[in-house]
Amino acid sequence: MEAFLVSTGVVALAEIGDKTQLLSLLLAARYKRPWPIILGIVVATLLNHALAGAVGAWVGAMLGPDLLRWILGLSFIAMAVWILIPDKLDEVDAAPAGLRFGVFGVTFIAFFLAEMGDKTQIATVALAARFDVLAAVVIGTTLGMLIANVPAVLLGDVAANKLPIRVVHAVAALIFAALGVSILAGIGAQALTLGST
Repeated sequence: MEAFLVSTGVVALAEIGDKTQLLSLLLAARYKRPWPIILGIVVATLLNHALAGAVGAWVGAMLGPDLLRWILGLSFIAMAVWILIPDKLDEVDAAPAGLRFGVFGVTFIAFFLAEMGDKTQIATVALAARFDVLAAVVIGTTLGMLIANVPAVLLGDVAANKLPIRVVHAVAALIFAALGVSILAGIGAQALTLGST
C-alpha cells in the first residue's frame, strides 16, 4: 500500500505544471472532446509507466542494496531539484494538428512521446526500483497522472490558472528530497534489502 500511495502522491504533485499537463490543456482546447483525450492519456500512461517500471524493477534486482540505496537516494534528490524547474511544452511535444488517428490516437501518441524522459517517467523508474511492488507503482503513478491531468482536460485553463503551481512544485520537491534523504540515511535500507533478495 505504501508503494501505491507514495507513487500516486509524488507523481500527482510533480505533474502539476508539467509539460504533459500543458499538453492536456492544449488537446482539450484544440479538440474539445474530453473522453477520448482522457482515454488516450490513460492508455499512454499505463504503457509508458509499465515500461519504465519494468526498467526500474530490473535495475533494482541487478544492483546490490548499498549501490541501489545511493543511486536511488541521489536520484530522488535530483528529482526534487528538477521539479523546481518550470516545464514548457516544446514544439516537438505538441500534438499534431491533424486527426488522422482520431482524438484518442493523437492523444495517445502525443502523450506517450511527451512522457519519454519526463520527470514523472524517471520517477516511475526510481519508485519501481525502490519498491518491490511493480503493479502498485505503475497503478499509483498512472493514478497520479490522472489526478493532475483529468481536471486539466475537463476544466481547461480555469483549473490550471487557479492552482498555486510554485507551492505545489515546492511540496513535491520536498517530498522527493525527503525520500532521497531517508533512503541515503538508511531508513529505507530494510525495504531495499528485502527487494533485492
